[in-house]
Amino acid sequence: MRLALAEYGVAATLIEERPWQPSDDLIDLNPAGLSPVYVEDNGAAVAGAEALTEYLEETLGGDRPLIPGNALARAEVRRLVAWFDIKFYAEVTEPVLTEKVIRRFVAAPGNGRGSPDMQRMRAGLQMLKPHLDYLAYLAEQRSWLAGSELSLADLAAAAHISAIDYLGEINWADHPVAQTWYSRIKSRPSFRVLLADTIPGVAPAAHYAELDF
Repeated sequence: MRLALAEYGVAATLIEERPWQPSDDLIDLNPAGLSPVYVEDNGAAVAGAEALTEYLEETLGGDRPLIPGNALARAEVRRLVAWFDIKFYAEVTEPVLTEKVIRRFVAAPGNGRGSPDMQRMRAGLQMLKPHLDYLAYLAEQRSWLAGSELSLADLAAAAHISAIDYLGEINWADHPVAQTWYSRIKSRPSFRVLLADTIPGVAPAAHYAELDF
């Protein structure tokens, strides 16, 4: 959503939340206690990635749509956004980030704080390869992942991949096509908001913010 806002040309003020310990303010905005939540200047709030995706496209996407094309093309964008936000997240992002980062702050049942489940993390990293192979297949067939234009599919994929790349867990030499696509995304002005991020106590990989990596 941050990448989408930047592509739409809209600045946003960020408020940090800990997903495992949502604040009362977050629960007031979204009873599920989940982010993202987007609050307009007038106080109106839109909660949830899917609802927010559609809201931003309807209200901001007129001149620069991120769900472009005809009905079939837009369906493909939504399919790929779901692929990365649901499938990639469940198989790669969540286990890797939970065990390598979040476990520093939250104890797992039967496991101490700061003691990651290495088997679970390795399983997530093993699933990374077929996902990057599929991404490379898409990038070879199309100008962008979902078609001839940059779309939310590219932003969703890049957001998840950036989290894994921050930790230095991608061997880009094994994925040259995916690397070329990711380099294009990283070079966009909108991506600066992610490349400037840091996690307290976890330094980014040396190449993370480099556009030519």
